Amino acid sequence: MTIENQPPASVAVDLPGWRHSYSGKVRDLYLPDTTGTDAAAESAPGGRILVVASDRVSAFDHVLEPGIPGKGELLTTLSLWWFDQLVDVPNHLVPDHAIANGTAASLIPDAVAGRAMLCKTLDMFPVECVVRGYLTGSGWKEYQREQTVCGISLPAGLQNGDRLPEPIYTPAWKAPMGEHDENISFERTVELVGPTGAAALRDASLSIFATASAIAEKAGVILADTKFEFGADPETGVITLGDEVLTSDSSRYWDAEAWQTGTTPAERMASFDKQIVRDWLAANWDQTGTPPLLPTHIVEQTAARYRELLERLTSSPSGSSDQ
Repeated sequence: MTIENQPPASVAVDLPGWRHSYSGKVRDLYLPDTTGTDAAAESAPGGRILVVASDRVSAFDHVLEPGIPGKGELLTTLSLWWFDQLVDVPNHLVPDHAIANGTAASLIPDAVAGRAMLCKTLDMFPVECVVRGYLTGSGWKEYQREQTVCGISLPAGLQNGDRLPEPIYTPAWKAPMGEHDENISFERTVELVGPTGAAALRDASLSIFATASAIAEKAGVILADTKFEFGADPETGVITLGDEVLTSDSSRYWDAEAWQTGTTPAERMASFDKQIVRDWLAANWDQTGTPPLLPTHIVEQTAARYRELLERLTSSPSGSSDQ
C-alpha cells in the first residue's frame, strides 16, 4: 500500500472483547468489553486496559495526515524495550499471554499485534514530568528572552543545542483534550499532588533520565529531553511509570557525533524524532486553520529516523535488560 493510498491514521479499529474508550493524538485506549458481566468489574482496582499506538503523528497540538507507516509498532517496540532496561522502576505492564491447553495464547488481538501493550489501570497524576538535559525547542525560545527555561535561571552565553549544566525538571499540567498543556512550577505540582507526591515524581523523573541518558550514550545517541507520565497503583499506592516511555514521540534524540562536530544548530541536532515534521510544518504553515498534508518525502524521512533510533538502541552492547 502506498503512502498516498493508506487509510486515515485517525481511525480506531473494532477489537473483539474490547470496547474503545478514548483516543488521544496518537494512542487509542480500550477497556475490556463487560457486556453481560458485572458492571462493577470495569472499575475494580487492578483493572486492565489495552493501549494501542496508532500511526498518527501530531505537531503543534494537531493530528496530521497522512500518518507515518509502521510508527505505532516502532513506538510500542521502543517503549517495551525501555521498560525492560528500567528494571528497578515499577511500570504498568501486565503479562500479555495466558496459558491455554498447555500453550501460551496472546491476549492482544491480532489486528493490533505489535503495536499494543496490555497494562494495569492506574490513578494517573495530572502532571507531565518533563526533564531537559539540553537547551532547545521552547526552552531555547524562552532562554533568549529571559535567560530561563520554565522559570529556572540558567547561565548566560548558552546556545541552541547546548548541554545544560545539569538536567532540569520542568513539569507541565496535563490539559483536557483540545486544550494546550501548560508549563507549571514545582510549587504548583505540590498544590496538585501534595509535597510527597511532587517530590517523588521529580526524583523519579530525574533518576530515570540519568539512567536512560547513559544507555543512549553507549549507542551514540543523545537524549536531549523527554517526558514521563506516572500514576498510583490503585491496589498498593506505589508510584508507577505509565503510558509510553522514552519514545521518538515523547523525547528528543540526537546523533551524538553530529552534535560534537556540527557547526550550526541544524547540523548539531540531527534528530531521531519528529523534528523533521515540526520543521517542515513550521516552514509551510502559519498555524491557522487546517494543517497541510505532509509530503511523501517528509513521511518517509520521519519513518526512517524512527527505525534508525530503534536499531541503534537495541543493537547497542547496552541493549540488555541486565542494566
